[in-house]
Amino acid sequence: MRYCRVIVTAHDPHWLDAAVRELCGYGTSVIACDAEVGVDQWLSTDESPDGRVGAVVLAFGFSTDALGKAIANRIGQCVMTCPSTAVFDGMPQAEEKVPLGKRLRFFGDGFQKSKVIAGRRYWRIPVMDGEFLCEESLGVAKGVAGGNILIQGATQPTTLDAARRGVEAIQQVTNSITPFPGGVARSGSKVGSKYKALKASTSDPYCPTLRSRVESQVVEGASCVLEIVIDGTTEASVAAAMTAATNAAAGEGVLAISAGNYGGKLGKFHFHLHQLLA
Repeated sequence: MRYCRVIVTAHDPHWLDAAVRELCGYGTSVIACDAEVGVDQWLSTDESPDGRVGAVVLAFGFSTDALGKAIANRIGQCVMTCPSTAVFDGMPQAEEKVPLGKRLRFFGDGFQKSKVIAGRRYWRIPVMDGEFLCEESLGVAKGVAGGNILIQGATQPTTLDAARRGVEAIQQVTNSITPFPGGVARSGSKVGSKYKALKASTSDPYCPTLRSRVESQVVEGASCVLEIVIDGTTEASVAAAMTAATNAAAGEGVLAISAGNYGGKLGKFHFHLHQLLA
């Protein structure tokens, strides 16, 4: 996968949260979404590029071109529209680039202006609360998407609590995101389907209600299975996130923790849980 690192800043946490929620919306899986998007970390005023509160958002796509189109559309519709926001490139040294302000500037209808500061070009686009500031382009690099763990619990509440602990542990691991709602997918998928039009379909081996109809992987006593899906900037960051989530999720009522095995159909990276925990 390819990813970019977007830094969004705003007047205060309220407007930052509003922009980031919109930017990350409908960004769970490239099976059907244009990108997989999530917050990597929140920035204090001392850490952000313009001295305001900020957030580092990672966005992953299948290709550079697809990612560039998706992230420009998302920022144009979800961040430029949000009061007080600005956007900066989180990887200015990356050799590969996709256009951002270079595309969005046309919204200024000829009134837009650009300025180069320390070798980086910024665009100032007039909007009704003043100006929307964004960089001309965003750096792109190779990343790893689709790391995962599957948590099997005795009850739904127990499994939900375990999954939440796992996601909260991943939030402490930089350079990783969990793009699904609350970081968790209940509708885990397998590659392919009996219906030719579908690229993926329900992971029937992990559906508790299908125990008697398929070769089930649901352990005895489990009534709920939840998946945490992880995207990271490197193989090491995904491994660290999976390890943290596994350790945090373990607890009373959690009967098994495993991971989806797709036989190499989804990429060259394999993460073996016993090795991660050794």
